[in-house]
Amino acid sequence: MQYSIKNYKTFTFLLAALLGFNLNAQDVPEVIGQWDLEVQLGDQWVPSWLEVKQSGSKALVGYYVSYAGSARPISEVHFKDKLVSFSIPPQWIGSQYMMFTGTVNGDAMEGNLLDHTGTPHAFRGVRAPKLLYAEPEKWSKPKPLLKENALDGWMVAAGSDTNQWFVKDGVLTSPASGANLLTEEKFMDFKLHIEFKYPEHSNSGVYLRGRYEVQVEDSYGKEPSSVYLGGVYGFLTPNENVAKKAGEWQIYDITLVGRRVTVVANGKTIIHRQIIPGITGGALDSKEGEPGPIYLQGDHGPVEYRNITIAIPEK
Repeated sequence: MQYSIKNYKTFTFLLAALLGFNLNAQDVPEVIGQWDLEVQLGDQWVPSWLEVKQSGSKALVGYYVSYAGSARPISEVHFKDKLVSFSIPPQWIGSQYMMFTGTVNGDAMEGNLLDHTGTPHAFRGVRAPKLLYAEPEKWSKPKPLLKENALDGWMVAAGSDTNQWFVKDGVLTSPASGANLLTEEKFMDFKLHIEFKYPEHSNSGVYLRGRYEVQVEDSYGKEPSSVYLGGVYGFLTPNENVAKKAGEWQIYDITLVGRRVTVVANGKTIIHRQIIPGITGGALDSKEGEPGPIYLQGDHGPVEYRNITIAIPEK
């Protein structure tokens, strides 16, 4: 007996009705969506991020980004009477499951979590902005962000006691692990050109708006991954690994418009207008609707940068 698509759909709905599922349900759980969060660490609030989505007819699953590390899957999110909770295993820090419990009230969420060391923290947050809009029709002429022999226009990230970065003959150098560096100027949408070089086994990153890390790492010969060169850390995997060997100059041309990012690495488009779901670990903040700096990671090993230019939309 042959079954048409129409017969199959009818069967599916009949089966769902028998099992008590409602495939046409209009009531979407209030917790579903992306959330820009802040977690209290002492007297500071550090950025975090949560996504909750529906899997099948009833189950809720998601992803969570802490203030460090990459996005991690949540196998089950519990939500009832405005209360949300879930747990996830440790990644880099601690040995206990993180326990997350909060209350959703419209576009706001707040609550408490036990981190992977068993330490309690308050958190708060809001629903993340969509940031999906058309690309500008015209861009400005690229503007250099780096002086020939000075760090004018750049500053070390808050909390850093020393600055190991210096500029000589147009090359910005971090000779050893130390402070992270960011532009004093902030940007929303832009086209960024940046060249970089690192020794074997070193690691850095270019944070767009200070929130989305495009990975810079010794990844020659490895399979493409979101945590290797060209990936948006923990979220977007390049279509191929175009990393050169350590010690060679490499190039990024990155376009960011809202949440859509295009990454051209060493002359090849490896990510094309893909949507970045949320902040990556190590972000400066979780205020996704605001402009932010170009932020260079300097705490993971030696790295050099040069020929940094940026173009912005023209009105």
